[in-house]
Amino acid sequence: MPRLPHPAPEDLRRDPLPLRGRTALVTGASRRDGIGHAVARRLAAYGASVYLHHHVPHDAAMPWGADRPEDVTASVRAALGDPQARVVAGPGDLSDPAAPAELIATAASALGGQLDILVANHALSGSDGTLDAIDATMLDAHWAVDARSVLLLVQAHARLRSALPPRTPGGRVVMMTSGQDIAGGMPGEIAYALQKGALASITRSLSTTLAEHAITVNTVNPGPVDTGYLTGDDHTAVAARFPAGRWGRPDDPARLIAWLATDEAIGVSPARTKLRAWGRVTGQVIDSEGGFRRAG
Repeated sequence: MPRLPHPAPEDLRRDPLPLRGRTALVTGASRRDGIGHAVARRLAAYGASVYLHHHVPHDAAMPWGADRPEDVTASVRAALGDPQARVVAGPGDLSDPAAPAELIATAASALGGQLDILVANHALSGSDGTLDAIDATMLDAHWAVDARSVLLLVQAHARLRSALPPRTPGGRVVMMTSGQDIAGGMPGEIAYALQKGALASITRSLSTTLAEHAITVNTVNPGPVDTGYLTGDDHTAVAARFPAGRWGRPDDPARLIAWLATDEAIGVSPARTKLRAWGRVTGQVIDSEGGFRRAG
């Protein structure tokens, strides 16, 4: 199956650049066919400096294979809207409990000491099964990567932001979920669904906790997105469940996530002197499934 073309850089950019001067960390941005790559391109095109986290051994063990980090970085760099912005990439095994805090510190240092936006896009694929098939090892592996590491990333991000002057604008957290709470659930991926459900459940609590640091927290369910993990008849069958007859593309959730990162999502006044409470989007789990018709 031919790969879908990525939007051209000039089609991503906006004038004026809504994220000029902001910095972002996108985890799981290791494949040009992935959502993380698409999110990073959008943020870069909107003016942000971006740190790309990757864990090549994970993708190398999957059927779709690994991409070269330098190629992913070059693609994001080509989308930069601000010539003064930077794109930096680095590895990290987020199953290590020390890795999240180290990654936040590394990303902030590489981007000038500041980190505004955290997009926790990474996840563990495979090592899963039905209720009858799962075991403690599967559950622990998914807990470590899909939930624990995300919470530790958010914790480290909040600690870094807390050192800034009160109400410093720009603080954003976006987490990813997978529609496990929608009709039918994910009975074949119990360990994964459990941890993604935990992120959806904790979203509002985190948003309340981090409001004092002017950090919004939202979680996005992108629905089925064509990142190369299905082919043939299975790919065709999923496409038929969309009203438009096509899968979601990585740039579809990327547009939503990039918007959540802008001041438009919280209604900041032009001078950024105050927050308009009526315009704030935080504590939300947002389904962006393009009308996908689920079974069950």
